[in-house]
Amino acid sequence: MNISEIFGNMVFNDEAMKTALPRDTYKALKNTIKNGVSLSPEVAKVVANAMKTWAIEKGATHYTHWFQPMTGITAEKHDSFVTPSGDGVIMSFSGDSLIRSEPDASSFPSGGLRETFEARGYTAWDPTSYAFIKDGVLCIPSAFHSYSGEALDKKTPLLRSMELINRQALRILKLFGDTDVKAVNTTVGVEQEFFLIDSCTYKKRPDLMFCGRTLFGAKPPRGQELDDHYYGTLKPRVSKFLKELSQELWSLGIYAKTHHNEVAPSQHELACVFTNGNISADQNQLVMEILKSLAKKHDMECLLHEKPFEGVNGSGKHNNWSMSTDTGKNLLDPGSKPYENKKFLVFMLSVVKALDEYGEILRASVASAGNDNRLGSNEAPPAIISVYLGSEIEGILSSFEQKIPYVSIKKEDLGLGINSMAHLPKDTTDRNRTSPFAFTGNKFEFRMPGSSTSISEPNFILNTIVAESLMQFADYLEKEEDFEVAVTNLISETVKKHKRIIFNGNNYSSDWLIEAEKRGLKNLSTTVDALPALVTEKSINLFEKHKILQKNELLPRCEIMLEDYVKHINIEARTMIGMVEREIIPSIFKYEKDLVTLAINKKSLGLNIVLEEDILKEISNNTEKLKVSLTNLKSNIDNIHKETILLSAQNCRDFVVKEMENLRTIVDNLEGIVYNWPFPSYAKILYSV
Repeated sequence: MNISEIFGNMVFNDEAMKTALPRDTYKALKNTIKNGVSLSPEVAKVVANAMKTWAIEKGATHYTHWFQPMTGITAEKHDSFVTPSGDGVIMSFSGDSLIRSEPDASSFPSGGLRETFEARGYTAWDPTSYAFIKDGVLCIPSAFHSYSGEALDKKTPLLRSMELINRQALRILKLFGDTDVKAVNTTVGVEQEFFLIDSCTYKKRPDLMFCGRTLFGAKPPRGQELDDHYYGTLKPRVSKFLKELSQELWSLGIYAKTHHNEVAPSQHELACVFTNGNISADQNQLVMEILKSLAKKHDMECLLHEKPFEGVNGSGKHNNWSMSTDTGKNLLDPGSKPYENKKFLVFMLSVVKALDEYGEILRASVASAGNDNRLGSNEAPPAIISVYLGSEIEGILSSFEQKIPYVSIKKEDLGLGINSMAHLPKDTTDRNRTSPFAFTGNKFEFRMPGSSTSISEPNFILNTIVAESLMQFADYLEKEEDFEVAVTNLISETVKKHKRIIFNGNNYSSDWLIEAEKRGLKNLSTTVDALPALVTEKSINLFEKHKILQKNELLPRCEIMLEDYVKHINIEARTMIGMVEREIIPSIFKYEKDLVTLAINKKSLGLNIVLEEDILKEISNNTEKLKVSLTNLKSNIDNIHKETILLSAQNCRDFVVKEMENLRTIVDNLEGIVYNWPFPSYAKILYSV
C-alpha cells in the first residue's frame, strides 16, 4: 500500500482543485478560503461543475450538504446528480446547489427558537473545509441556519470565533513587529478514546443498545488493576480493525497518526495530527462516525459513551489547542529561552486570563449526562477548571510578578546507567495528567471533553474567551508609548490578577477540592450545575459583543443541552426498569424456585440445607430493597417534568439519578448471587474481543 497515493484521494483538496479548476477560478476560491472574500455566483458555478465531475469520476452518484446540528452528530440529506433531460437524464450540479440547500429545520433541536410549523432552514457551504466523498456521496461541509438567520448548528459559532481570534492575535503580533503575518489560525489535534466490544454480547444488553453504557454490572474478577492493557500488544482482531480504520481516514485526508490500547480492557485511543480548528472539528465528527460503522463490519461495536462500564476508566477526548501563523510559527512555542520570549508569555497568559475569567463557560461546553459519570472519578480531571503550566513556566511568571531576575533551570540528561544508550535530555518540567487544562510544551491540552463531545462547542468558546483577553491586551499596549515597559507590566499584572487559576499539583486529590474552594474556583460537578453559566449576563454580553452568538441563540442552546440531559436520564431510567421487570426479576424467581425445590428434596433426605436457606434469605433481603427502589424510580420518572427545563433537569439529578445508583447497587449485588443471570457479565463483555 502506497500511503501517499491514497492519502486524501477522496477529498476535493487544494491539489484536486488546482487540477480541476481554471486558474482564475482557483485563485478566486483560494481568496475566499484565505481571506473570507465572498464567492461570486459565476465562480460558484464553475466550482460546482468541476466538483461534480471530480466526484462522479470517483464513483459518487449523490451529493449532500453535510452539517452539524445541535444533536452533536452530523446530518445529511442526499440528492442525486441525476436531472431529467428529454427521455433520459444528465448529471448536473449547479452553483446554487453548491452554495445553499434547504433542509427541513423543524425536526432538529432548536430550544424553542423555531416553532414546529416553521420548517424552512438553510445549509450554507463552508469553503474553508474541503468537500469529500463518503459511501459514494459527495459531502459538502456546511453551516446550518434558521429561516430568520439564527445559527442552529455547532459550526457557525466556531467559524465566527476563528475569525475573531485571528483579528485580535494580529493586533498583538503587529505590536511585536511581526508585520509579515497575514493570518493566525487556531490549530487542534484530537485524541479520541473508545471501547470495542463483540457485537453478540452488545446485542444481548438492552442498556448498551439504548443508552450506550451498562446500567448494571457486577465487578469482574479482573479489571484494569494489573495495568497490563495500557500500550499492550494489540489483539489480532483489533489490529486488523485499526489498520483498516487508518486507511479509511487517510483516504479522507485525516491525519490519523497514533493508535494504542488504553488503560481499561477493550479500550483504545486514536490520535490525529494538528490541523486547522474548523477542519479538525469536521474530521473528528468523521472519525466518530467511521469508528462506529467500521466496527460493525468487523462484528464489533464501538462505544463512545463517556462511562460504558462501572469500575474501569471511562473515555474522554483530549483537545490539544494552539495558535499558529500563516508563516508557520506556533505562538505557544516558548523557544529555548522562554523567560526572554515576551511574545510567547503574552499569548500564553491570554489563555490563563481567559480561563480564570470565563472558565465556567468552558466547563459548561463539555457538560453532558455521560460526562457526569466520568469527571472527578480519578480517571479524568474534576469539574474544576484550573491550568497547569509546569514548574519552569510558573517560575518565570513568578519572577515577572515579583520583578526579580529569573534563574533558569539547568537542563540535565536522564541518568539511565547504560553506557551503550544515547544520552537523553531531561525536560525541565514534568507533565500533569490530572489537570483539566495543561500546557504541554507548545500547546494546551483540554482534557475534560467526553468521548462523544463535538469539539466545535469547547473550541468556539475557547477561541472567544482567548480573543477577549488578546483584545484587552492590545487595547492597553496600543495606548502605551514605551512598548517594552508596557508589555513587562502587562505580564506582571496579569500574573498577579489570575494566578489563582494556576495549579501544578494533583487534581485528583481531595485536598485540591478544598484548596480550589479557598481560591474561589467553582466545582460545577454536574451538567445541571454547569449549564446555567452559558446564559449568565456575563456570558451573553461576551458573545454578543464579539458577534459570535446573540442572546436569542444562546438561550436555546442551553435549553437544548438541558433537554438532552433530561432525555438521556429518562431513557436510562426506563431502560433500567424494563431490564429489571422483564428479565432480572423472572431470572431471580427461577433461581429461587430451583433453590426451594433443591432445599425441599435435600430436607426430605435428612440433609443440611443451611447454605440454601442463607442464599434464599440474602436474595429475599435484596429483592425487598429492589421492590422499594423500583417503585421510587418509577415515581421519580413520573414527576420529572416541571414548569421549566432547568427544574426538570434538577429533578433528574437530585432524584432520578440517585435512585438509579441505588437500584444499580442492589441489582449488582444480586448478579453476584443468581447463577442464571440474563445478561452477559462484565467479564464476558470486556474480554470477548
